Amino acid sequence: MRFLSRRLVMPNDLNYANALFGGRALEWIDEEAAIYAICQLETNFLVTKHIGEISFESPAIQGDVVEFGLETKAVGRTSITVSCLVRNKATKKTICYADDIVFVRVDPDTKKPIPHGKTQEELIRQTEEEIRSLNMNPNPSA
Repeated sequence: MRFLSRRLVMPNDLNYANALFGGRALEWIDEEAAIYAICQLETNFLVTKHIGEISFESPAIQGDVVEFGLETKAVGRTSITVSCLVRNKATKKTICYADDIVFVRVDPDTKKPIPHGKTQEELIRQTEEEIRSLNMNPNPSA
């Protein structure tokens, strides 16, 4: 799982218990996962079709920095399925995990599903090339 972005929990992100509001976390997950899928498939014409199980594990409070880890689970003809782990940047404690987030590529005019032309193997190679181009080592012990 690659941790690609972070957010600061602000006062307007809190619920009545002064913890991160679940709805705000879901909004962030959908946005972060969509950006990830757009970058993977190299198209902006994606829609969220499904978000599977969401598990809230620990609270985030005002001032916490949360980070979003994303990975590709599956690639279909018109779809990509990703998972998103939200964790506290400082403590590494899981805040929530969203599994089976499905995005479908659609035609910009008809809004009907169309093939994206990518395979899981291509996306793995694409990610490896991106990591190399950023001079990032996915295996720090190597």
